[in-house]
Amino acid sequence: MLKSLKLTNVGPAPKLELNLADRLNLLTGDNGLGKSFLLDVVWWVLTRKWPHDLNDNLTSGYPARPADPKSKASIAFDLTTAKATSVSYESTYSNHDQAWVGRPGRPWNPGLVVYAHADGGFSVWDPARNYWKKKGGMDIQESLPGYVFSPKNVWDGLDAEIGGKTTRVCNGLLADWAAWIRERGDTAARMEKVLARLAPTGEAFEVGPLVRLSVNDARDIPSIHMPYADAVPILHAASGVRRVVGLAYMLLWSWNEHVRASELLAQQPTTTVVLLFDELESHLHPRWQRTILRSMLHIAEELHSKAEIQLIAATHSPLILASAEPVFDANRDAWFDIDLERKKVVLRSRQFVSRGEVSNWLTSDAFDLSQARSKEAEDAIEQALAVLRDPNPTRRAVEDADAGLRNACLPDIDPFWVRWGHYVETKLPKKNQSANQAPAPARKKKGPSK
Repeated sequence: MLKSLKLTNVGPAPKLELNLADRLNLLTGDNGLGKSFLLDVVWWVLTRKWPHDLNDNLTSGYPARPADPKSKASIAFDLTTAKATSVSYESTYSNHDQAWVGRPGRPWNPGLVVYAHADGGFSVWDPARNYWKKKGGMDIQESLPGYVFSPKNVWDGLDAEIGGKTTRVCNGLLADWAAWIRERGDTAARMEKVLARLAPTGEAFEVGPLVRLSVNDARDIPSIHMPYADAVPILHAASGVRRVVGLAYMLLWSWNEHVRASELLAQQPTTTVVLLFDELESHLHPRWQRTILRSMLHIAEELHSKAEIQLIAATHSPLILASAEPVFDANRDAWFDIDLERKKVVLRSRQFVSRGEVSNWLTSDAFDLSQARSKEAEDAIEQALAVLRDPNPTRRAVEDADAGLRNACLPDIDPFWVRWGHYVETKLPKKNQSANQAPAPARKKKGPSK
């Protein structure tokens, strides 16, 4: 698993360094500051291949390039291999070769690596199927360097060129799940169990019968029971449901295939698993977002009960951060935040503190909002606060601020009305208020000023 990563002249920051935790690593930051880029680099560090190089149907995962071609660019890292060997390595970019170069020879074995892309695609590196082999005492890489799935490949299957022939390396979710359902074996039961884990409490998936989409489509399509129908073809399910089903399938498929390949090679399954997730909350309703992280940890622990698991997840969701509060362990977990300061991208390791209410995460270092309100309400309150701070505001300033709060549709239950209502009553007595201006809503208890 990855211990540390240091980038110089690569990506949006001139220099970037992070020391990862052994179990859970959360990554936050605004759009465009490099969260997805960092996950791509982590995948490359572990597998030595960029996702887009293995499947040009992807819309992401392109090779990293120096920010300044005239300056040295390097990717340095420390990791622990599947055999518990420590590796320190630095790769530099060669402008002449247009590639990242380093020491020749057999690379490290990082264990099983699964990367869930934000668009629904996946990348999988399997030490039993993708690692180098010995032939005649020589190290050769005659096997595939990795499996990279576009969203379509996840559902319909993936073909690859092996030995000059096109070979089907994955049947895809639709064909595999249908086969598991027909067999009524352990894999079908495990798939249903994984789906039940991923669904929020009270909304567990119930697998339905195999169905056909049309008279001209010979495929048997798995279905699920929904509150409004007994058998909804999975292809007709909502985006969030398909996202969860895709996650369940790739986690189960990657582990099943690894175990089978290990048996054929007469070797033990790996004891190290690294899971990368870009926008873990993608397409999910808030009720699903607040359980998905815990579910992923439980699924990983169940599927890989004899392995060490490292999870690295990028997120934009305050519910993901809030859902981490009951499970976060400072001895095994870490939170990293990327900010833009004085036009420079900066990454910091933040102290993870439970904040209780989800809205408190919006105003934390993770998301940097001034207030957990609409932008219009925030602007109106800032205008009102400026009036409150003014020792001698004009009547017009008070009236404008009051009108701004009302025009912003600040709800009656907003705690700011307690402070503002009392202030307006002292500055604008009722007899002097305009006829069309209603008094501020009455409040029984005080609330925060922001």
